[in-house]
Amino acid sequence: MSEVPETEPLDKAPLSIREEEDAVYGLNDDTVQQIREYLDQNNVNEIRQQIAELHSADIADLIEHLRPKHRSKLLLIADDLVEADVYSDLDDTVREDLVDEMETAEIAELVNELELDDAIDVLDDLEKDEQQDVLNELPAENRLVIEEGLSYQEDTAGRLMQRDLVAVPEYWDIGQTIDYLREAEGLPKDFYEIFVVDPRHHPIGTLPLDHAMCSRPNVPVSEVMHREQKLIPVGMDQEEVAYLFQQYRLSSAAVVNESGALIGMITVDDVVDVISEEAEEDILRLGGVSEDDLFGSILETARTRFTWLLVNLFTAILASVAISFFDAAMEKVIALAVLMPIVASMGGNAGTQTLTVAVRAIATRELTASNMTVILRKEALVAFINGCIFAILIGLVSWVWFGDADIGWVIALAMVVNMLVAGIAGMVIPITLERHDIDPAIASSVFVTTITDIIGFVAFLGIASAVLL
Repeated sequence: MSEVPETEPLDKAPLSIREEEDAVYGLNDDTVQQIREYLDQNNVNEIRQQIAELHSADIADLIEHLRPKHRSKLLLIADDLVEADVYSDLDDTVREDLVDEMETAEIAELVNELELDDAIDVLDDLEKDEQQDVLNELPAENRLVIEEGLSYQEDTAGRLMQRDLVAVPEYWDIGQTIDYLREAEGLPKDFYEIFVVDPRHHPIGTLPLDHAMCSRPNVPVSEVMHREQKLIPVGMDQEEVAYLFQQYRLSSAAVVNESGALIGMITVDDVVDVISEEAEEDILRLGGVSEDDLFGSILETARTRFTWLLVNLFTAILASVAISFFDAAMEKVIALAVLMPIVASMGGNAGTQTLTVAVRAIATRELTASNMTVILRKEALVAFINGCIFAILIGLVSWVWFGDADIGWVIALAMVVNMLVAGIAGMVIPITLERHDIDPAIASSVFVTTITDIIGFVAFLGIASAVLL
């Protein structure tokens, strides 16, 4: 009888799969630690060999994982192996620190190798006089293009767009278009469609590359092009641009100036970065922190967090003032002091849940004036149902705990009131801030927390004063 071969326990499989994925995708901790040791040992050959095997995105991750002294040393040893694309993938704070250590000529060389939007990001971090020194080092043609890009408002389509694109007149045929693609210089590295323009260089349609490749050479461009397209004004906010790409599944789009002339294009890879940045920004703002917190200096990070902590201190004082109005009730019934944090905590959590849903829905335009009432009613009903369920649970626990049914009724009623208010506040506050052109991700959490704390304390202690005293 043959023996059944032993197999690995099932519970170990997920770990081995994760380890294999770490080895194939991204940068693993062992590699980072090994490179740190090589840097301490000044092992130049091993460092260069390791860097040569890494993708530019992984090199960027590696630089972010290293201490400042190790970063400088790594770039000194393997600068020729670190492509310009690495700087595009770096965290803004880390990139700014590295650029600060460069000479003007080195920055100019880096800017020349970057795509337009990334080059503008690098220059935008510099002081005005240093920025001008770098621009003076650039070739005249590149300098004019970058200066025009810098003239556009930050976080607009003008900052995102690439100037390199392919545009052809509609009276050409497919053969002429393909010949042009073969012979033209300065074509973009990545593009998905050819823009068709009229004599005034206004975009009138697009020719997807697959249509161009599959059509006969003598077919006119006008017969196979798509006349319907989404045009992006150069001053459009980047969030609006991201929404257009997401809503209409665009791979690229033409950017036009005030007169409607084609001046650039935006591709989906640029928009993916915007979506990621905006999502990260909203999450960080909900917590009252900035995107520079992870890699910023200790003092700068403390300074940026101080403001919202100070605001939170004042709101906490307001909650304490509300409690002080019921000091007589708390002196007589010690159970109130024990149970009071439960009401405020549950209300705060319920409000945060609704707030998170609302902020995301506003950002993705899923929450609008047309469906606001329906969603608000739904969230209020959800909050009421959860409030009733948890009211029964905590009411029974309090009754058994303190042996007093009245205390159970008091906290149960307060729980329903506070969770209902939390659900409504979590939806109404971000909507109100949005209507007043205030980013709901920045200020909503402070207001919601304050309201749930005050309402929770007042409801609980107010009902207790009426019932128990």
